Amino acid sequence: MSPPHGFKSLPLPIAQLSLAAVLKCGQSFRWTSYPLKATAPSEMENIKTNGQPTHEYRLVLRDRVVCLRQDVDTLFYRALFPESAASAPEDEDEIQVRDKQTLAWLRDYFQLDTDLVKLYSEWSEKDSVFRETVKDRFPGIRMLRQDPWENVVSFICSSNNHIGRITKMVQSLCTAFSDELCSLSTPHDGEETSTTVSYHPFPTPKQLADDGVAAKLRELGFGYRAEYVQRTAQILCEEHEDPEAYLKSLRDLPVEEARTELLKLCGVGPKVADCVLLMSLDKKAVVPVDTHVHQIALKYYGLRGTPQGKGGKVPMTPKIYEAVGTKLTQTWGEYAGWAHSVLFTADLRSFANYGLETPNASPIKSPATSVPPTPSEADSDYFGASPIKRRRSETKTRPQAKRVKTK
Repeated sequence: MSPPHGFKSLPLPIAQLSLAAVLKCGQSFRWTSYPLKATAPSEMENIKTNGQPTHEYRLVLRDRVVCLRQDVDTLFYRALFPESAASAPEDEDEIQVRDKQTLAWLRDYFQLDTDLVKLYSEWSEKDSVFRETVKDRFPGIRMLRQDPWENVVSFICSSNNHIGRITKMVQSLCTAFSDELCSLSTPHDGEETSTTVSYHPFPTPKQLADDGVAAKLRELGFGYRAEYVQRTAQILCEEHEDPEAYLKSLRDLPVEEARTELLKLCGVGPKVADCVLLMSLDKKAVVPVDTHVHQIALKYYGLRGTPQGKGGKVPMTPKIYEAVGTKLTQTWGEYAGWAHSVLFTADLRSFANYGLETPNASPIKSPATSVPPTPSEADSDYFGASPIKRRRSETKTRPQAKRVKTK
């Protein structure tokens, strides 16, 4: 089909990229989707057979709003700028430069140089679970290459949380601490409606390092994560002239060295660090492990069971964390982190109807669990322990003063 008005087209089959899956599976929390028709089907229904774009996806960067649509074999894209939103005239050469920049950003962000169909084939050869349960039903789930600073803050917010709430928190963070870039009408049936949305870029480290940030974040419902976000921003600003450049430089370090650097940040434990390594620092073999991934490893990949803790839950010890990650990396190989994301997405409750002609089937055959269990108190250490838990721990280990009898 011809591109929608104002859009450029990039030949890209849905087997290489499914926007409905990749932008909704808990990697990034700032994309917004808009149905193009009031009667548009759910993004999760008949994604492979629908011939026309049904939704538009938007993400605001520092200088532009990227808009995407998709049909079965084409990705449609455009970028809107503050001046174009106000219908200001643009120079043709400048438009071409900006189009090239947007396309380059898309190729980098979605890592389009990596052949996902080939990876699915390789994983299917190595792993019968992948081949029989997710390969055909969940195509196009690839790893994003995100901005490391945004990725760090977003996953600090993920501590003891779920995708819907993390999304609201991250979006409220942008609205509260960064200036509006522009306001745009929402798309509908190929035309713009009268509804307008304000777009705010992700705040810089400096913007989140100010003294009043934590108090404001608590007002926004961040809880104990508020101090983590502010203190992490302060650490980066105090120790690095360009905090964002420093975080990007971790891409050049070996995995263990990069992980060590991330663990110095407030609220960043092993799981959050591994999410950042995988999703923004190019460490494609890293498998972030939580109780949900642990259950999948126990159910499908022969990992031996472990004693249960309080409430029937298994405490996420460093030994278990390492065992699960090692097992899954051995199973899937160099791109183990990417493969893990497919299995993780397939087992989410929100994807129960994804790719199905008949809704309400279970996400994957005999799923380990229908929805990620709520992390136990023991899990909070590897997500980043809460201040309350830290104080309890410090109290337990603090030497107690001896009582002296007096006559």
